Amino acid sequence: RMADGALVLVDAAEGPMPQTRFVLSKALECGLRPVVVVNKIDRPDARAREVLDETFDLLLDLGAEDVLGDFPHIFSTSKEGYAVVEPEDRGDSMRPLLDLMLDAIPGPEVEPDAPLQMLVNTLDWSDYVGRIAIGRIRSGTIRPGQQIALMQSGGRSTNAKVAEVHLFDKLGRRQVDEATAGDVAALVGLQDVTIGDTVSDLETRRALPRVEVDEPTIQMVFSINTSPLAGQEGKYVTTRHLRDRLYRELERNVALRVEPLAGSDAFQVSGRGVLHLSVLIETMRREGYEMSIGKPRVIMHNNHGVLEEPFESLVVEVPHDKLGPVMELVGARRGQVVEMNNHEDYTYAVFSIPARGLIGLRTRLLNATQGTAVIHHRFEAYRRAEGDVPGRPNGVLVSMTSGRAVAFGLDGLQERAEMFVAPGDVVYEGMIVGENSRTGDMPVNPTKEKKLTNMRASGSDRNILLKPPRILSLEAALEYIEDDELVEVTPGQIRLRKIILKQVDRRRAARQRV
Repeated sequence: RMADGALVLVDAAEGPMPQTRFVLSKALECGLRPVVVVNKIDRPDARAREVLDETFDLLLDLGAEDVLGDFPHIFSTSKEGYAVVEPEDRGDSMRPLLDLMLDAIPGPEVEPDAPLQMLVNTLDWSDYVGRIAIGRIRSGTIRPGQQIALMQSGGRSTNAKVAEVHLFDKLGRRQVDEATAGDVAALVGLQDVTIGDTVSDLETRRALPRVEVDEPTIQMVFSINTSPLAGQEGKYVTTRHLRDRLYRELERNVALRVEPLAGSDAFQVSGRGVLHLSVLIETMRREGYEMSIGKPRVIMHNNHGVLEEPFESLVVEVPHDKLGPVMELVGARRGQVVEMNNHEDYTYAVFSIPARGLIGLRTRLLNATQGTAVIHHRFEAYRRAEGDVPGRPNGVLVSMTSGRAVAFGLDGLQERAEMFVAPGDVVYEGMIVGENSRTGDMPVNPTKEKKLTNMRASGSDRNILLKPPRILSLEAALEYIEDDELVEVTPGQIRLRKIILKQVDRRRAARQRV
């Protein structure tokens, strides 16, 4: 492990969050000693001592009885720049926090004179030297040019040579001639290394317990952009560009899986969730890539004939008067109430819900609660698959023409729909331009202009007032689409479209499915 302790940073008003429980449980699994820091004690609604008690209960729930005896904790405000032992006091520096870290967190358990052992905890990538293995040296020393044994999964071991050794210095790294036990080192030259491998002495070949990477739970199909607007904004638009970038991401993103789809130029990309994959998509988008992304799907497991799916722990904080719509929406998606607590004006509800039910749920919860709900979720486990989960209740408006949207055309549509485009936006046939107020898709003409004739009724012209369009973020767009739709991602735009662009072809395909 690369750390000996963990700072448990908790908001003095909000208290422990779901991500606090998840990250803290991982830290305790690694044997790290927690130090609780109750931050933002300067907030008007701060409840520092109550939050400290909640954090104590959280540690108790996670089985951390061995650290609850002295329970190292401190109060701080990063905005004011001080830490204090009592929340009522006022300090002048962060020195009490640094002193507590030195007192409460033990030094590294190392053996400087023993043969070399280093567990690879994470990876980095350089276009010049390739894969870089990062970890803390458990015992021994390592130098550039040293021959080592790489202990891999399944009891396999391969010989390798360390080309360079780097140590971390402030926010960067510096090359050194030697790294010793206790140092967090970055090793260059080990091209076949992965997380969990042990860098060992060539003669002893001893492996440390492996660090296992969680399996992916969500998959999407990545393909090149095939819309009529393809290639107008991006620098990397071909299948070769997409393939090279995805396989390069595998060098550092070990929770990712990439598989080419037979008979097509598309790739099935699997990750830990919609957010995990949306971060990758956003990164590629900013690098100049254009692509089309399919609907997220959960990865099912077949356990001895029993179909299992991933379940998540969903936590919703919502005002008391908005709890009803939350219960209705989550219940319709197979969510079960696990815990419910009241805090002043808010209700804190915990649900167990299939990962399928989470896709698209965030947007609907925010709409149903007028944006007041705070939503978090984390992976629980694979369990027996539940029944069907309802999809998007509304249809969409699909453009049946290409051109630029005009105010006159949109004015006739906004009465029965919520628009995704504004006047002047470029649209094309098959592009989704709005959400229908009813079920079922509706072909529309957002480029329709007012006829310019000399036949006018007196007072027939009126001022057109359009509602602002709904702007979808990347994550919201991925959760919004259905099986027959795609998200078109370019450096400048995020658009929704049908897989089959032409209306006549969509009708023909629908008849064939029936």
